[in-house]
Amino acid sequence: MTVITKAKAVGALSPTAALGPLEIERRALGPDDVRIDIKFCGICHSDIHFARGEWGEIPYPAVPGHEIAGVVAEVGSDVTKFAVGDRVGVGCMVNSCRECENCQAGNEQYCIPGNTQTYGSIDRDGTVTYGGYSDHVVVNEDFVLRIPDELPLDQAAPLLCAGITTFSPLRHWEAGPDKQVAVVGLGGLGHMAVKFAKAMGAEVTVLSQSLRKQQDGLRLGADHYYATSDEATFETLVHRFHLIINTVSAQVDMGALLSLVKTDGALVNVGAPGEPLPVPVFSLLLQRRSFAGSGIGSIAETQEMLDFSAQHGIAAEIEVISAGQVNEAWERVLNSDVRYRFVIDNSTL
Repeated sequence: MTVITKAKAVGALSPTAALGPLEIERRALGPDDVRIDIKFCGICHSDIHFARGEWGEIPYPAVPGHEIAGVVAEVGSDVTKFAVGDRVGVGCMVNSCRECENCQAGNEQYCIPGNTQTYGSIDRDGTVTYGGYSDHVVVNEDFVLRIPDELPLDQAAPLLCAGITTFSPLRHWEAGPDKQVAVVGLGGLGHMAVKFAKAMGAEVTVLSQSLRKQQDGLRLGADHYYATSDEATFETLVHRFHLIINTVSAQVDMGALLSLVKTDGALVNVGAPGEPLPVPVFSLLLQRRSFAGSGIGSIAETQEMLDFSAQHGIAAEIEVISAGQVNEAWERVLNSDVRYRFVIDNSTL
């Protein structure tokens, strides 16, 4: 009989505590569950917001991590999609109600009662979910992704959040040939948006505060690169873009960005700033522009993204760190000092 297991992890005991080694419990393997030995886990800015209680009260200990890549170690008796030894991933959600209209339509990421997050949620069996800063995880097979052999596990890990968060709106708003797409910010999300938009056939422009990362942006696939700190940028690019993906999790001038959107175009926010963004309504009315938000994609769309990445040779630009370097890495994330995603080597736990 399968029993609750102990897992080595890194987490926080309070909003102000540094991260340190922990021992947590993983639920017993159910008939539909997969136990995954985690090889790598990406560090997302959301991990920091969560563990520091910046998005509301959370249960402690807090073990973040929703960019999980690993290998199947055990499967439940009714599992049909995976076998021991398969290369797999887990993203930002590990369950949903399965019954609401969004779940029934294959949009479980927008589950109306709320999907079960990979960390800090109460799962359907009543247990608290812990993330990928740990040595293994137990997940229902319907929320596990297959990582193609062409993708190295360490470079694939950030695709499970940064990848799908940018791929989904590009697909939904039909980025492709004959489309002008701009990406605001060249960070963990932005660098993936550039790669995907270019692979989809769009003409891609990066809008960054300065030209400091210009050579990187062009290397990653951008056709053009402009500094938003230069007022001339907004004169040059007025009414230029069918779609702008804003990846910045901070205050930006929404009116200035909207002036760059074509009639019937869209400005889509995937960054999650802590404060509301003021949007000048007349910028929307006068050109029938849209301002929208987008979260992660569905499980099916995430699998599509992974397969697309393998087909086009797309992976995250990463810096691999040990588990003991997580606190330092978090500080560097806050200082925008990473190109472009930290990934924890979980063998160092």
